[in-house]
Amino acid sequence: MKKSSKKKNKIVYIGMSADLVHPGHLNIIKKGVELGEVIVGLLTDAAIASYKRLPFMTFEDRKKVIGSIKGVSKIVPQHTLDYTENLEAIRPDYVVHGDDWREGVQKETRARVVKALKKWGGRLVELAYTPGFSSTALVNIIKEIGTTPEIRAKTMRRLFNAKPLIRGIEVHNGISGLIAENASIIKNGIKREFDFMWLSSLTDSTAKGKPDIELVDITSRMHTLQDILETTTKPIVYDGDTGGLIERFPYMVRTLERLGVSAVIIEDKKGLKQNSLLESNDIHEQEDIDYFCQKIIAGREARVTDDFMVIARIESLILEKGMADAIKRAKAYISAGVDGIMIHSKDKTPDSIFAFCKAYTKFKNKVPLVVVPSTYDVVKESQLEKTGVNMVIYANHLLRSAYPAMVKTAESILLYGSAHKASKDHCISVKEIVTLIGFKNNHKNDKSSAPIKRT
Repeated sequence: MKKSSKKKNKIVYIGMSADLVHPGHLNIIKKGVELGEVIVGLLTDAAIASYKRLPFMTFEDRKKVIGSIKGVSKIVPQHTLDYTENLEAIRPDYVVHGDDWREGVQKETRARVVKALKKWGGRLVELAYTPGFSSTALVNIIKEIGTTPEIRAKTMRRLFNAKPLIRGIEVHNGISGLIAENASIIKNGIKREFDFMWLSSLTDSTAKGKPDIELVDITSRMHTLQDILETTTKPIVYDGDTGGLIERFPYMVRTLERLGVSAVIIEDKKGLKQNSLLESNDIHEQEDIDYFCQKIIAGREARVTDDFMVIARIESLILEKGMADAIKRAKAYISAGVDGIMIHSKDKTPDSIFAFCKAYTKFKNKVPLVVVPSTYDVVKESQLEKTGVNMVIYANHLLRSAYPAMVKTAESILLYGSAHKASKDHCISVKEIVTLIGFKNNHKNDKSSAPIKRT
């Protein structure tokens, strides 16, 4: 009895993400129960997103899962990857963790845990990695399975709540969607990837060989969108151009929301849409503020849920209307209930964007701030984050990089009268392109899929 009583007085702290719970997690909790009373420090979305992808499940959903596991007596939020704040408050006798954090991004976290435990004589207990179970492998399986429109649509707001700045890149077909979905690097021990995809009207039109003047109608653009939805799981932001007439914009919103798109961005210009980066400002005319506010309201009222976001794009700096006009419009659009503000510029430097951001920080009411550094591409994400930007869109780079590569390949074939050098210098192998999608025959053992025998 004395031994049991002593055990119950011991406090065990276990920090975990618990997004995809597998036997490895259960083994750690089981070990914790053997040592004493288990308190799980459940990492918040923000804590997880600080070093890898946003978790599939929300914090509340993950809390329900962990709370149902036998032996867990209490769950507390862990707001950072660093355990120190929670450890100082709880002062546990033990911290239990898998031994996989001795290397990689959590190596420094482990060192801080050891240092903190020494202050009160606590002990770190590490379990060997459970073979056969990998969170990364499970993530890849989930990507293969896909997602639902409801889950995808909710992800954008979760990203805004979890990260100070989110980044997206332009997509214009299924293959560019796969690139945006899977591109990642490890920098300073942190995984960097794109948080969302931007379905640009410019690149969608260009990929079809059409000018960017809303010539490609919404039906055609929905076909492109469907190709991307079928091959990806990340949230999508749709370039809605001007949004069309007030009477038509709600139909666009309902269509996009039904498909699982997270947001639409509409620009405050009127008449025949011309790309904002064209040299002449004479062909552009800015929309009346009151009319555009009515369009925002119509779009918001058309939504089925609050997950879908309507974001207003301000063209004042593009049209040289001045900073005062841009600020006036931002305040008006926010009052109309817009879910985000995109400030646009075609300057070669980010100075005007920084000036707007400085004024924006003084707003009493603010919504997420969006920028598109196409012409002022010297700016760093870290600079944008410091000035209060919440979303950065790399709006046309995949198509712009694809075009010169295809031209070089075509010219090489013409020059050498053979595809050999082009294949060697500019192309991935045929095997790579065939296996890129990773098709698996899930019915190879299913007799029902066998060919019908004719008699």
